Amino acid sequence: MDIMTDGPTLVLSGDFDVRSTWEVRNALYDHLEGYFDEDVVVDLSGVDAVDLTALKVLAVATRQATRDGHHLTLRGCGPSVRRMLHLSRLMRLVEVERRAASA
Repeated sequence: MDIMTDGPTLVLSGDFDVRSTWEVRNALYDHLEGYFDEDVVVDLSGVDAVDLTALKVLAVATRQATRDGHHLTLRGCGPSVRRMLHLSRLMRLVEVERRAASA
């Protein structure tokens, strides 16, 4: 799992699974603290695979961010990520950025 930052955006790439959840969790909470006054985006467009444990990390972080007055949005959710969000019913706990309509 590679974790990079681009301003208030946390960019993840690789396999986001149980092996990388602790690393992502720490980076995400540090990022939320660093951008207290801004909306934070987690860009998942480079994520190849995701599991339920990883999605739970994002759902809990979203809930905690909301409690702290932050706004956390997921961007670039591919079909496999969206499928897992729906199957796990975590879709109702996270905000997924809508794709812009193509011309």
